[in-house]
Amino acid sequence: MASSSSQASLLLQKQLKDLSRTPVDGFSAGLVDESNVFEWSVTIIGPPDTLYDGGFFNAIMTFPQDYPNNPPTVRFTSEMWHPNVYPDGKVCISILHPPGDDPNGYELASERWMPVHTVESIVLSIISMLSCPNDESPANVEAAKEWRDNREQFRKKVSRCVRKSQEMM
Repeated sequence: MASSSSQASLLLQKQLKDLSRTPVDGFSAGLVDESNVFEWSVTIIGPPDTLYDGGFFNAIMTFPQDYPNNPPTVRFTSEMWHPNVYPDGKVCISILHPPGDDPNGYELASERWMPVHTVESIVLSIISMLSCPNDESPANVEAAKEWRDNREQFRKKVSRCVRKSQEMM
């Protein structure tokens, strides 16, 4: 167990170093606490030309000891109104689901977690999720229903989240 944990730790340190050397547009990432490489703080900038444009959304990424064999969990700590984000802030996208076949048959194994994913590819997937919600298998049923049936109301709630996120900066 210790060896997989130290491999995970080395890999995460490398990804952190890569990101600080060559930052990626759209987000910033760092450790919540310098002594724990398994917990990252991520700020996602709302993608331009989307309802989330202008927002600064904070999230915590928690990596398992056997990373990259299993995916991290990602939870927004900023208020977030989105079909693919649970009311508690947890992000629900295919690449964060455990590897292998989907027990519910919704996703292909190729859409789920694979060890080749990096912090960068995960965050870019979340940014893409903000741009194009998937209301087929929502984490937040109410938000998905609003996204489908009452776009104006949905837009208002997202605008409120964006404003709140700006005040927190």
